[in-house]
Amino acid sequence: MKVEKPNVLAIVSWSFYDFANTIFSMNVISLYFALWVTVDKGGSDLLYSVVLSGSMLAVALSVPIFGTISDQTGRRRIPLTILTLICVAATSAIGFFDQLAIGLCCFFLANYCYQSAMVFYNGMLPQISKGTNVGLISGYGVALGYLGSVVGLLAVKPFVEEGGRLAAFFPTALIFLIFALPCLIFVKDPEQENVSKVQFSKTFQTLKKTYQEASKYKNLIKFVLIHFLILDVVNTIIAFMSIYANKVIGFDDNQINTFMIVATLAAMVGSFGIGWLVKAKGNRLSYWFVLILWAVVLLMIAVSQTEAMFWVVGPLAGIGMGGVWVVSRSFLVELAPKEKLGEFFGLYSLAGKMASIFGPLIWGLVVWAFSSTETFKYRAAVFVLFLISCVAIFFYRQLAKNL
Repeated sequence: MKVEKPNVLAIVSWSFYDFANTIFSMNVISLYFALWVTVDKGGSDLLYSVVLSGSMLAVALSVPIFGTISDQTGRRRIPLTILTLICVAATSAIGFFDQLAIGLCCFFLANYCYQSAMVFYNGMLPQISKGTNVGLISGYGVALGYLGSVVGLLAVKPFVEEGGRLAAFFPTALIFLIFALPCLIFVKDPEQENVSKVQFSKTFQTLKKTYQEASKYKNLIKFVLIHFLILDVVNTIIAFMSIYANKVIGFDDNQINTFMIVATLAAMVGSFGIGWLVKAKGNRLSYWFVLILWAVVLLMIAVSQTEAMFWVVGPLAGIGMGGVWVVSRSFLVELAPKEKLGEFFGLYSLAGKMASIFGPLIWGLVVWAFSSTETFKYRAAVFVLFLISCVAIFFYRQLAKNL
């Protein structure tokens, strides 16, 4: 049997898209846009929450349709290119207009395209990994993604120091585009003689069938619920930690930059460390560790009174952030029947998208409810996230008894 040689250029080009898109995620979602809205333009946390959650709701509704286009046509490069270019243009526009309403609309569009593009990007993996290990190639992308976060912060920092937070958006968009180009140019779609027509009706029939099938696997449904709860916490912390660091702890932009870099490097360590723990001790103990770690981190954030304590929180949150993805994927593979793994990964992905909708909304509503306070509103929001993590631990305790 002839073994197909891996296309090294395609693999490297594909991996660098992960490097590129995490620059957008770190600089725009996690750092500068949130601070631009709430500090520079005086917008409320709830306003930012609604726009972020609204864009994720649009993504959640679109993903099944985009998945159908990807699977039935096999055409991924053109949709990926279009979504990437729109994201780049919308991100650049935020910096050019400097108006809150326009900036929020541009962010909605940019985040929608950034998130939706991942459907087509991930769909490229089986094609480019022929002749080598899928997990290994995926690992290259993850590793370059963490590196991209750090490089993006360092590359844009001089522009922000010179021109303020508004100056971050155009260089971020440009760097995103530059490192995405290899994937858009060199990763080809597989040759197909007869391209299937897209049948959208089958998309929703498949979703219905998947849900019905999933209801037969109670432990799996409980795990997806737990995954949703903990991602509520993780996604919200990613989106709002820069605001908390600025308004509660008093960090300036340089300190926040360093804090984010430290947390990202810790996430890299956490990914490898939790991966080792999964291999040595199994998924159940590893997931316990991740859940309890997040509960401890959130409680520390809520009560932290000094910068020194907050600097401890960063690496711990990074470890938990890197670890949650590693162990949750491994756990899903263990629980799901092999012949239905793809379907259940679809539910797993949907849980992540829904968490990105509800988590930011919860944060925004809590901060709005306690808006008369200066810093307590943010501590209250983190404490609510702590309670959510406790609920996740409670459900996991019930699940662990049945495994």
